[in-house]
Amino acid sequence: MLFATFLATLIATAAAAKDKRTFAVLRHYGKGPLTTCRADPIVSPGTASSHLHTVMGASGFGLNSTGQDLANSKCTTAKPKADKSAYWFPTLFFKDPKDGHLEQVNFFYMNVYYFFEATNDDIKTFPLGLQMFSGNAGLRTPPSGGGRQNLDPSKGPVQPAQITCPRGNFNPPSWPANSDGTMAGMGDPNNQGSGVGFPFQDCDGYASPMRMDLHFPSCYNPAAGLTDYKNNMAFPSSAGNGKVDCPKGWIHVPHLFYEVYWDTHKLLPRYQHLLGKESPFVWANGDTTGYSIHGDFISGWDEKALQQIIDSNCDAGHAGLHSCPGLMGGVNDDSEDCTIECPIQETVGGNLAKLPGNNPLTGWKYGAGSGGGGGSNPPPATSTEAPAPPPPAVETPKPNPDPTPNPVEGKKTTTVWETETVWATTTVFGGKGPKPTPKPSPSQDSDAVGDFKYAGCYRDSEARVLSGEIRPNLGRISNTVCVKYCASKGFSAAGTEYGGQCYCGDSLSKVEKIADSECSMTCEGAGGEKCGGGWALSLYTKTGTVKAKRSVRSHAHAHYRRSGSHGHGHHFH
Repeated sequence: MLFATFLATLIATAAAAKDKRTFAVLRHYGKGPLTTCRADPIVSPGTASSHLHTVMGASGFGLNSTGQDLANSKCTTAKPKADKSAYWFPTLFFKDPKDGHLEQVNFFYMNVYYFFEATNDDIKTFPLGLQMFSGNAGLRTPPSGGGRQNLDPSKGPVQPAQITCPRGNFNPPSWPANSDGTMAGMGDPNNQGSGVGFPFQDCDGYASPMRMDLHFPSCYNPAAGLTDYKNNMAFPSSAGNGKVDCPKGWIHVPHLFYEVYWDTHKLLPRYQHLLGKESPFVWANGDTTGYSIHGDFISGWDEKALQQIIDSNCDAGHAGLHSCPGLMGGVNDDSEDCTIECPIQETVGGNLAKLPGNNPLTGWKYGAGSGGGGGSNPPPATSTEAPAPPPPAVETPKPNPDPTPNPVEGKKTTTVWETETVWATTTVFGGKGPKPTPKPSPSQDSDAVGDFKYAGCYRDSEARVLSGEIRPNLGRISNTVCVKYCASKGFSAAGTEYGGQCYCGDSLSKVEKIADSECSMTCEGAGGEKCGGGWALSLYTKTGTVKAKRSVRSHAHAHYRRSGSHGHGHHFH
């Protein structure tokens, strides 16, 4: 009797869970992407793809990757070890208005939302090797639905892609008012922070640059098969009462949503004169409109592990998919990296005269062109991708004025993006981030906090120059809060950064003192104090002097996110 009652309770709970959408965010770890490469095993298997992609996920990614190849990977950038899937999307470039050269925009980081939709269907795991594509790589004209997002096919053409532009205020608007999309993007009438096409303003939200948003369909047609990416997936339709269902005979799988941030704000001094007139950004396929947002996915999940997450009704939200109760396979070590070499040998970094793959610039003032390749889903469409030209001879790359540090040779690599989310009114992202415009700041040389003395403003790096303890969760940060915490843990140095991050240690791995004006961001927890800046530490030590150490310690990036009214919402209409 007791068992029957218990079983009935479980069944009732499972049924009730279908009435509410739940979600958990897949976090990545490490210093950056798995690779940046002209490879696309879905659209261009076995050969160089037409354009460059930024890739996250499992180390088995390559020109001909299958689900089994991914499952056999030695490492993955995903936090849950059981997820050896591959996630990729076009790389973003900046066209320098001064001389016309092209350079990669620094990749900030990626989140993958796993939505478990309210439905009358049973949600099932991705089958191993399932290939999915979303967006339209050949699109250079405005979507028929305008700037709105639409994920319900019963309400018109599906529009799964947008750009979000977090800003301190939206006057003037990010997309020109009354634009019809033919020469400029269009804002979402329901959300002034989002739209279609590249915005004509700087995305200057607090430490939050331009974001690519892309939803994937969640209905799998087994009759089409795992690899027919043009026909095997569709978005579910409304079933009433807030539920969405798949067509009969189709399988309802998790709904993926890519959030990809690019460090566009750092480039503002080089294109400020273009604000309100045009955008200097271009996708790797040559698209200057931004309309051709697209992304790919191959599932390498341990099917039992993902099904366990689904069946447990995990609603971990921004705490991360790796926090789901009963997670199978464990969580990857934050001290490691996972990166691979691209099998296509060509120069893709530094200052380039042409995009990798020789894709011409298209869209708006450049003309519609033929696009830079890729499929379209939905609706199914013939790929516009022409055979990729052979890779050019390897050249010595021109120096990049702000290169991303490369992984140390010989270092064990398994790449880490750990994110912790705190809901408030602004967004703060650790790790890579846009450099705020320096503001004059009075010298803090005479400042002291408790027994610690101000030692100056010092340059930070991706390897974290002060790494005894990285960004402890202390709430609203001030110099006093940070120093007090570090001292309580026995450290002799404390540093604040980005207005809201704390670092502890005893010595710096690299000593580079910079002007106090670089440490000009107001502390979240104390309006009269300055807590560092972009890649700049306000440093306090017991002696007021700085110690240096020889070795650099591995670390994980953590992202503290505060979402509010600045265009950070995750749109799901």
